[in-house]
Order: sequence, then structure tokens, then C-alpha cells
Amino acid sequence: MKQSIILILFLSINSLYSQVLISNSNEGIPDPTAMLDLVSTNKGLLPPRMTAAQRDSINNPTAGLMIYCIDCLEMQMFNDTAWTNMIGLPPSVPIPTITIGSQTWMANNLDVGTMINGTTTMTNNNILEKYCYNDDPANCTTYGALYQWDEMMQYVTTAVTQGVCPTGFHLPTDDEWKTLEMHLGMTQAQADATGYRGTDQGSQLAGNEPLWENGNLDQNAAFGMSGFAVLPGGYRITSGSFSIQSLNADFWSSSESGGSAWDRYLDYDDPRVNRGDYSKLYGFSVRCVQD
Repeated sequence: MKQSIILILFLSINSLYSQVLISNSNEGIPDPTAMLDLVSTNKGLLPPRMTAAQRDSINNPTAGLMIYCIDCLEMQMFNDTAWTNMIGLPPSVPIPTITIGSQTWMANNLDVGTMINGTTTMTNNNILEKYCYNDDPANCTTYGALYQWDEMMQYVTTAVTQGVCPTGFHLPTDDEWKTLEMHLGMTQAQADATGYRGTDQGSQLAGNEPLWENGNLDQNAAFGMSGFAVLPGGYRITSGSFSIQSLNADFWSSSESGGSAWDRYLDYDDPRVNRGDYSKLYGFSVRCVQD
């Protein structure tokens, strides 16, 4: 209440100053050089937080407008031409990539957002949300995060979209997954099929053998040859529990199949790649491809 009184006084009675003080102490006056003076020893200033896609939907931003970009991991200001990093440092650590054929992919599974409990359904609430296997942040660090399809897509259904990917990348379509698989030796007919397809493309895509349960995937001579390094991160079941880490990896595509969406599945005991359509309520891994 005392904080509110201080604010009201400077907004109404002290209008000759045209200044505002917000303080969590019981007294104070604005600094004479400041229009807005925030005083605290235990709290910070929290700007609007949004994804790059949400930021780019702001209509005619004015120069000086500030936001925190949650997938760029930086404070940004609009300089009347473009959004720029306010800190004056490189935007972030360079994103590791792997080039296979004509495509350049992120070398690691995506891990951005605020972790929520696996029993909670992701919603369109302007907060980028993620699951970590067994609700353990350490699993996100090792294997990347898990996302429901709508959250990954940021609630659009256009197949070629940035979604939760960082600037310069987008979510892979079903056809872009096929392009990757065919570069590794699948025929077009095999790539277009459903279920387990190809020969050893799953083994080629997998990596980090100690994390995988021993089976036909890691025992194949082609294991790890592509450098794509898929890890067995498991997935979130639609009921909210988690399943089969160390045994499988599931990746979303941005392409719908009726009311479901296409995914790619690697199993520890099969060297091939499974293509299927699954409920969008599952939590799967995400790998982004460069624009």
C-alpha cells in the first residue's frame, strides 16, 4: 500500500516534476535526471518476454522499443530499422551445426523455454514451455527438451515455419526429413513409405553410443557415420508420463497428417528409421534446420 501511495503521489500531486518513483522502501524522491526511477535492493526490472516470431508480429514498432527475446536469449531494442542486441555483445554462443548434403541442421536437440511438469498440457500463453524427461532439468541438458506439436509450432499450422527454432532456422518438414534420409541412402519409395524404412539410416543418424541400450542400432557398422548424433531422449506420453529413455528417440516434423503430425523414430534394436503420424499431444524432441 505504501508503495502504491508513493507512485500515486508522483503521478498526480507532483506533476510539476513529470517524474515517477517506484520504490519498495517507505520513502524517496525521483532522481532529478530520471523520468522513471526504480529503487530496489532485492528485485529487478522485467521487460516483456516473447519469441522472435511474436516480436516480429509487432506492427510498426517505434525506435527505442525494448523486449526480451526468449529464443534469442538477449535483451533487444528496435533501432528504427531492425531489432538489435542491447548488450552490445555477440547475440549468443554460435549454434553448432552439421551439414549433410544440401542441408545444414542444428547439431544438438533444441533446449529452450521454461520447464513445466509433464502432467501439464502446454498452452498458448506467451510463455515458451518445455518438458524435461522425468521432470529433471539435467535430462534437458543431456538430451534436449521435449515439446508438444502445437507449442513447437507456436500455434500456427504452416509447415515451413520458425516455431521455437532460433533466428535463421526453421522446423523441418516431412519432406526435409526425407531429403536427409535419401542423402544417407534411402530411395524415394522407401522415404515415402511408413513404418521402418531403408537399411541402416537410423544407425547413421544416431550417436553417442554409451547413451544407447545395446541393440541392432548401435551394433551396426554405420552407427554414428553421419555426425547427426541422435540421442535416445525418450518421449512424453499423452497422459503426462515419460517413456523409454535410452531406448528410443522421437522427432517432430512441422507437417500435419490429418489431425496428427509426422514424426521420425529411432529404436535401439533397429538400424532403420521409422516414419509415422502421432497425436500432437505427445512430447517429442526437436531438431531445427537452417533457412
